[in-house]
Amino acid sequence: MYQFEANENRRDMRLYFYSCSVTFFALILCTPQSTMAQTLAPFRYEAQAQRHCPVDTVVWLDFRSGRYYLKGQRRYASGHTGSFVCRNEARDSGYRRSLLGLR
Repeated sequence: MYQFEANENRRDMRLYFYSCSVTFFALILCTPQSTMAQTLAPFRYEAQAQRHCPVDTVVWLDFRSGRYYLKGQRRYASGHTGSFVCRNEARDSGYRRSLLGLR
């Protein structure tokens, strides 16, 4: 009798686990791409970033200040705490445009 109850409890636990995991993956797969966080792909060289996003503008992202700089600004490609990224990815990740040094 006890063996039967233990097997039944194990079966119920497995069913609960599988139903939760199926629900989780269904939520992930059915979520529109616009609401999911976009990953930020930092690059060491400007040409690498341009190949990654050929239709987007490449910017210099300063991780310390949380700002990105456009080509032509004073701080573009300067400093050790930054990388080249695509502008849309930087915007979607919460980084802001710097107004300093606009020409």
